[in-house]
Amino acid sequence: MNNINLDSILTNRLDKDFLIQLFQEQAEVHASAIQIALSDQQPQAWRATWILGHCTSKNDVRIQPFVNDFIKSIVKRKDGHQREILKIIDKMKLDDEQEGRLFDICMTLWENTTKASSVRYLAFKHLFKTCEKYPELNGELEFIRQEHYLESLSPGIKRIILKMNP
Repeated sequence: MNNINLDSILTNRLDKDFLIQLFQEQAEVHASAIQIALSDQQPQAWRATWILGHCTSKNDVRIQPFVNDFIKSIVKRKDGHQREILKIIDKMKLDDEQEGRLFDICMTLWENTTKASSVRYLAFKHLFKTCEKYPELNGELEFIRQEHYLESLSPGIKRIILKMNP
């Protein structure tokens, strides 16, 4: 890995732009970052996920083989890490099985009103996208936009969600 200790880099707070460039230019660093992002090694796992989110392109071939692993890992992570994983997954094309599993996870995240607004928003965004693809689910969308699900959201996110119409 060109004498780069990724663990040390992720432990120290280095410049975001430097890390993005490093991840983009060195395939082995990017590959190692994916493994760390999927690990239980904190705070490195969260930081690796955060940087990967910034340098992941739409349907990124480097991430695509790990989409199932990222989906499975969501439930084991804390809010900030969940948010970053959802950002990465949002850029990926999912098959029907992956969409279904992610839909269930996002429904659980959305229904948990103690979750951070940003996590719940990204979960709702996926639910909304799925309902657009499968209009027969629109009844679910109306149900989960009841006031008790919206109360704990920040005013800005609440406004965005109420404007989203299938």
